Amino acid sequence: MTRLLGSVDPAEPCFVAAVLTIIFNPLFWNVVARWEHKTRKLSRALGSPYLGCYALGGVILLLNVLRSHCFTQAMLNQPTTDSLQDPSARWLGLALLGVGCLLVLSSFFALGFTGTFLGDYFGILKEARVTSFPFNILDNPMYWGSTANYLGWAIMHASPAGLLLTAVVAFTYVLATLYEEPFTTEIYRQKACRSRKGS
Repeated sequence: MTRLLGSVDPAEPCFVAAVLTIIFNPLFWNVVARWEHKTRKLSRALGSPYLGCYALGGVILLLNVLRSHCFTQAMLNQPTTDSLQDPSARWLGLALLGVGCLLVLSSFFALGFTGTFLGDYFGILKEARVTSFPFNILDNPMYWGSTANYLGWAIMHASPAGLLLTAVVAFTYVLATLYEEPFTTEIYRQKACRSRKGS
């Protein structure tokens, strides 16, 4: 593994851009969502919490396109490795992409647009926690699906840089969940308290 990653140039500009976009994206959406939860300024500026959530979701989607572009460019600007050039590695990469897409898309369909793009921070709350597939098999399936997509893409490109960037993606998502989950849990705890008081 050390020899594999030894070929990666971490100072190469595309690699640096990929790392920065990987770290920036969840930082951005968490900061903006918490700011919105505290101030409701985005909802007021756009006229409704739904429009605010749609706007933030659109920006997040564009940032994710930029992140994926930077990830791909970083791989293309770094050496490949012979150990990932065989057909079995390509099939593994395709399988990971398939699993990743399944997790991401099924998460989106289970949560809907507002559930996916931080609607709870805008006051758009679900009646209950989503427990259908894929949430019944693992927590944060969208994050892990995205990570599987990047890993599959890296393997298909036989890219040590892609493998290293995938590790950055996974680590960033772990940190994001440590930051997001307690806050989201508190939002729904407060909702349950209000519901009990109202009944």
